[in-house]
Amino acid sequence: MSRIPRIQEHLKTGFTSEAASAAKFRAYAHRARKDGLPHLAEHWLRLAEGKDELARVQLEAAGKVRGRLLDLRAEVAEERYENDVLYPKLIGSSGPDEAVGIFQRVIEVQKDHLGRLEELWRALESSEGDVPAPADMDEPVAVG
Repeated sequence: MSRIPRIQEHLKTGFTSEAASAAKFRAYAHRARKDGLPHLAEHWLRLAEGKDELARVQLEAAGKVRGRLLDLRAEVAEERYENDVLYPKLIGSSGPDEAVGIFQRVIEVQKDHLGRLEELWRALESSEGDVPAPADMDEPVAVG
């Protein structure tokens, strides 16, 4: 028997499905741009935005968007899990193929994400209001 209520399981499943679809649609848009199809890319991006909204609604309904330090703490813990447990486990069970290199690169990028989240956490803890505006952040790092 599950430890969480069925509705929470359903909301998590729905969120995961919509978030994965949004990511796939962005990947399709990226490919369409590479293929010289900017209008097709824009359609994919607009569809991805719709999927993002569906994911957000389900995540909020599941009580997983709580604000301020609660969200940062949860995401720091998630990044640490991914860096320290998930991806090393995937590398260990992948064998000598090209996915290992991708997972190793993901871990390196994830370390940057963790650092940014920890900086935000510290900034928010020491702030009476909002954190400083982001500096010009680098574009997302290509993994593979």
